[in-house]
Amino acid sequence: MSIAFGGLIAGRNGGAKAGAHRRPQAGTSQEFDPWLLWPALALLLFGLVMVYSASIATAEGSKFTGYQSAYFLVRHAIFLCIGVVLAVVAFQVPLRIWQQAAPWLFVATIVLLVVVVIPHLGRAVNGAQRWLPLGPVNLQPSELAKLFAVLYTADYTTRKLADMESFRRGFVPMAVVMLLVGGLLLKEPDFGAFVVIVCIAVGILFLGGINARVFSALLLVLLVGFVLLIWISPYRRERIFGFMDPWQDAYGRGYQLSHALIAFGRGEWLGVGLGASVEKLFYLPEAHTDFLLAVIAEELGFVGVLAVIAMFALVVQRAFAIGRQAQSLDRVFAGLVAQGVGIWIGVQAFINMGVNMGLLPTKGLTLPLMSFGGSGIVANCVALAILLRVDYENRLLMRGLTA
Repeated sequence: MSIAFGGLIAGRNGGAKAGAHRRPQAGTSQEFDPWLLWPALALLLFGLVMVYSASIATAEGSKFTGYQSAYFLVRHAIFLCIGVVLAVVAFQVPLRIWQQAAPWLFVATIVLLVVVVIPHLGRAVNGAQRWLPLGPVNLQPSELAKLFAVLYTADYTTRKLADMESFRRGFVPMAVVMLLVGGLLLKEPDFGAFVVIVCIAVGILFLGGINARVFSALLLVLLVGFVLLIWISPYRRERIFGFMDPWQDAYGRGYQLSHALIAFGRGEWLGVGLGASVEKLFYLPEAHTDFLLAVIAEELGFVGVLAVIAMFALVVQRAFAIGRQAQSLDRVFAGLVAQGVGIWIGVQAFINMGVNMGLLPTKGLTLPLMSFGGSGIVANCVALAILLRVDYENRLLMRGLTA
C-alpha cells in the first residue's frame, strides 16, 4: 500500500512541480503525512499476523474451512489487497467529487440496509441478519454505512452551516435520516454499528457548530434512547448483567468476558509469545474478530496492547489535525470528513478495546484496521485513502496550487 501510494503521489508531485511558478513553502515538501500512513499500515499488517495467529485453531477444527489452518489468513489477505486497490482508486478522487456523490452513496447504503433485512435475501449468522451473499463473499452494508455516514453528514453540515443554530432546519432533517438508518440497523440487529454511526453524526454536527442547547438536549435524548433500547431487549439486558459480574455466570452470559479477562491476565507484561495463546483454542469465541485484542494481550502482553493503543491514538490524532488544517484553509467539507473518519476509527476502537478489557458491555464490534472481516477492512482502507486525499489537497493549497 505504501509503494502504491508513494508512486501515485510521486507522479502527481512531478506534474505539480512542472506547472508551479513558485517554490514550495517550508514544511510542505512531503505529499503525504507519514505519521498517519505508517501507523495505519502497521495496524493493517499487524492485524494480518494476529488474525492468522488467532484463527489457526478455529480453521483447523472446522469442517466449514476444510480444516485448513490458513483459511482465515488467506481470506483476510485477499480482502486487504482488495481494500488497498480500492484505496488507491479512492485517493485519485478529488474531495469535491466525494461531496457531490455523498447523498447518492448514502441513499445506496439505505437501499442495501433495506435489502439485507428482507427474508431469504440477507444472510443470518448467530441470529443476526447483517450480510448479503455475493457468491464467494458476503457484503456487510453496515460497514459501508459508516463510511458513507461520514461523507453524508459532512456534506449536510457544510450545506447547513447557516442553519446550525436552528433546531428545525439544522437538526431535525438529520435526526429523521439517522432514525431511519438506526431503525434498519436495529432490525438486523446491529446495535454496535448503530452506536458508531450515531457517534459519527453527532460528532460532525458538533464540530460543524450545532446550537449548544440543541446538542445538550440531543445527548440527553440519546442517553435515554440507549437505555430504553437495552431495557426492552432481553439479550441486551443479559449482556449488561454479564458485564457487571462475568464470574457470576462464567459459563453462561459472562463466558466471553471471563475468557477475555483470563487472556489479559495470562499475558502479563510481555505475553506468552506469538502463537502461544491458550484462550484462542476454542475457549474465547470470535477470537479473530471481536476479541482479537484479547489474543494480542495474551501473546504479546501489556506492551503489545500499549503499542496497538498508541498506533490508534496516532491515527486519530492525525485525522483531527488534518481536519483542522483543512478548515483553516476554508475547506469545511474536507475538514469534517477527516475528523469524521477520526471519530469513526476512534470510537469503534475504543468500544472494542473497552469490551475486551471488561470496561464496556460485550458488543459485536470488530477492531478497525485489524480484525478479520472483508467489508470492514475494505471500508477502513477507503476511509484512510480519503483521509490521505484531504491531507494531499491541503498540502497543494499550502503551496498555492489547485488540486
